[in-house]
Amino acid sequence: MTPAHGAPPSGFSEWVTALEARHLADLRLQEVTRALRALSAAYVDRRGTGVRGALDSPGKRAAFALYYAPLHFLTTHLVVGALGAETPPPRTIVDIGCGTGAAAAAWALAAGGTPSIAGIDRHPWAVAEANWTYRQLGLRGRARLGDVARLPPLVPGSAAIAAYVLNELPEPVRTRLEARLMDAAARGTRVLIIEPIARRVAPWWDEAASLVEGGGGRADEWRFAVELPPFLERLDRAAGLDHHELTARSLYCPGRAVNRLEHPGAHDPHRGTR
Repeated sequence: MTPAHGAPPSGFSEWVTALEARHLADLRLQEVTRALRALSAAYVDRRGTGVRGALDSPGKRAAFALYYAPLHFLTTHLVVGALGAETPPPRTIVDIGCGTGAAAAAWALAAGGTPSIAGIDRHPWAVAEANWTYRQLGLRGRARLGDVARLPPLVPGSAAIAAYVLNELPEPVRTRLEARLMDAAARGTRVLIIEPIARRVAPWWDEAASLVEGGGGRADEWRFAVELPPFLERLDRAAGLDHHELTARSLYCPGRAVNRLEHPGAHDPHRGTR
């Protein structure tokens, strides 16, 4: 079953158009598609670094910004809508390993554009790109260089998102971060983790899902039928990819105790599997 949660929010198409102008100013499309194939191979091979660890050339950085960032935006937008995580709007969204800022931006726009965003990433290019994303989408936010193991305070009423980043962390760092997020969720912070659906990417997933479900959250797998904007569809075809369907898995803690009588499926690990 494939859920439908509406079109992308206002400003998405304009953002994609601005990305095209920004990143094709000094690169040819053929260069970007070659780099996109290399990034796609990094996703498949998982050479210990993940995609964000492979941003070692202008072409790869442009491919990530032009292709994967909009896909991550769309996926996050759909996941947030399916979970109802946009209401009430969080005051602040902490974006852990923010990359180009797409995931937190999608959540903030789903919540009406009112949350402020605090992005953290170790890559200077990603931080600059995230700050550009926030400005382009009219959001209040600031990304900074930092270690994802050292988060700012996560307070009740705020939210934290880790999208496509936990799979790239060393196990000791990931487990410490999971514990920090679960502690914050128990004190009223909404926590959303999104990862690719392929199990080889995150062999630790079942253990993390049990932890989240035991804390009153939920684990889901998602399949969303989508129609990509023309430019993204063109990149998709040129790179030999096919994203007529967006897939992801998520862990979500609503930041409050879940009453089983009010939400009888909240702890069912198969609820929301699409």
